[in-house]
Amino acid sequence: MLRRIARRVQGDDQGDPLDVTQERRVRAVLALGGVPQADLPDGVQQVRLRLLERAAKGQEAPRDVSAWAAVVASNLAMDWHRARRRQERLGERLASLRQHEHPSGEDTSVLSLAVAQGLDDLPDAQRQVVVLRFFADLPVVSIARELGVPEGTVKSRLHTAVRALRARLHEDEVV
Repeated sequence: MLRRIARRVQGDDQGDPLDVTQERRVRAVLALGGVPQADLPDGVQQVRLRLLERAAKGQEAPRDVSAWAAVVASNLAMDWHRARRRQERLGERLASLRQHEHPSGEDTSVLSLAVAQGLDDLPDAQRQVVVLRFFADLPVVSIARELGVPEGTVKSRLHTAVRALRARLHEDEVV
């Protein structure tokens, strides 16, 4: 089994590290774990990737690939829910911040939701600097020091993220 997986990693074999039955089981575990139908293919690919990474590192193949893949799929489902909850909490915090500044109005609610959705679409590094700069009110110098990156990197990420958020808000006709 390990040789077959290693050959696939090296490109000698065009086969799939998961057979059809194992893939169905992975999909079922992901679906039962609450992962939406649209995200199931990504979850299956993550399981494949982890199996191939094991082989590439020279680790021994799991004794029972099907059981191993099911456990990995279960862990991925939990990770998916954690990430989803983090995003929901971030959106709620952003909405509550905007409501404190502007106590009423449908426009502010729409804007808060649009900003939260725009933040969801940003890459992690850009989202991080936007939140630290504009919502935690940290100066660029402090952000750079805490993240261990140059100030120019923080400024570049901020610039790119703000431009993307602005474009998103204009695209959605919020502003």
